[in-house]
Amino acid sequence: MSTAQPAGIKPTELVERALAITGPDVVGRVVLVTESSEAVLRWANSTMTTNGHSTAISWSVISLVRLGGVAAAAGRTGGAGVAAGVVTSSARVSDPGEIESMVRASERAARQAGPARDVADLPESSAGGDSAGWEDPAGETSIGVYGRLAEQLAEAFGRGRDDKRVLYGFASHEVATTWLGTSTGVRRRWTQPTGSVELNAKSADLTRSAWGGRSTADFTDVDLLALDAELATRLGWGARRIDQPAGRYPTILPPSAVADLLTYLCWEMSGRPAQEGRSPFSAPAGAEAATRVGERLTTLPLTLTSDPAMGDGLNTMPFLATAHSSDDVSVFDNGAPLGRVNWIADGVINALTYPRAAAAEFGTQFAAPGDNLALTGGTDGSLADLVGRTERGLLLTCLWYIRVVDPATLLLTGLTRDGVYLVEGGEVVGEVNNFRFNESPLDLLRRASQVGAPERTLPREFKDWFTRTVMPPILVPDFNMSSVSQAS
Repeated sequence: MSTAQPAGIKPTELVERALAITGPDVVGRVVLVTESSEAVLRWANSTMTTNGHSTAISWSVISLVRLGGVAAAAGRTGGAGVAAGVVTSSARVSDPGEIESMVRASERAARQAGPARDVADLPESSAGGDSAGWEDPAGETSIGVYGRLAEQLAEAFGRGRDDKRVLYGFASHEVATTWLGTSTGVRRRWTQPTGSVELNAKSADLTRSAWGGRSTADFTDVDLLALDAELATRLGWGARRIDQPAGRYPTILPPSAVADLLTYLCWEMSGRPAQEGRSPFSAPAGAEAATRVGERLTTLPLTLTSDPAMGDGLNTMPFLATAHSSDDVSVFDNGAPLGRVNWIADGVINALTYPRAAAAEFGTQFAAPGDNLALTGGTDGSLADLVGRTERGLLLTCLWYIRVVDPATLLLTGLTRDGVYLVEGGEVVGEVNNFRFNESPLDLLRRASQVGAPERTLPREFKDWFTRTVMPPILVPDFNMSSVSQAS
């Protein structure tokens, strides 16, 4: 299956044509173009079912317009009375007239929007190298990226038939290239590969299930046979069933579960809501500071980091490119360089997200949400080491259906899935029932008693939005399993 589309005006030309169009009271323009190429595989009941390749384009025009009757510095976007209008299209462009139509539509949208709160001068083009690779074509992927994976899948299917288990799963690889141009001369290009594979093994009677996933940039580092062997071991653990009641248990969270919880944590690290008292990162009433930045969460030297230059296939876009404004990002910041941010540093809350205008308003530093996340500072112990040091407790596989219960404390609820195991005397002795949990990731970091070595992992719940994570296993001495769940 292929849904490749015919070529139209190339992205760089689209950017330049849109930026060349002038308009009354327009004090700035931003154009974003993203071309993506995606290949997918799916299998069920130990049989390959579908594969496909598709391409797509998305482009946005952002016009910054000085509203009538309001003074503003000529040719600058700073000051009151500037509005931002955004229009986005997923259609390939072959007629230059379509570009002007989009530009005019963005200007109308700005005039209808009213003055923006996040007004700031567009970043200027930095000297030397902003436009490196600007004219290069979009990156591409193909079904060929799965050559090694497909061979390993065939072998895993055979193993499963011999061992009376069946395999289900899905693999996705996307290569997205973004071009960003602004009226201040910024020209930036970035190609982002994103890959993941999920494997679910079930007993032949479908009563037992085990899940595992991996994230990757190019699939050269994915060992599906090793993942299949892990799942076979877990299915073996499930041969003995030992149901347990709801309650608080010493619980080992594997890296995938930690990734899901800390991803949600980072999504809530917005500076403005914290400053305005409507966030779990707002300071308590009566505190001298408005936010909890500077507060110690744990005596463990844990550091939670986003870094565009993280390496090991985890690099992300080193500049801001956004077609919307929110508490976290601003269209006025397009092209601003991004660097490493330690959200938590040595156990202390260290930073929150602020667009440049909000950072100036609150007297702090500009920081945009990262597209990768790493938690470091634990020991060099593995998941198996944490199990071996646990006298009695639970070992989770993953979490799903995670939802917020109390935004003020970041209390989350959700379900365990695909295997919860009982640990006794440092060994897994059987599988227990699933649970609903109620926990705050902030409290979990406070109460964590053991933290292992970080490893690249794939969040189960949030993988469609966030795949590049490096997390350790964590032991929490009193994880709240609030009720028994019938989920499987």
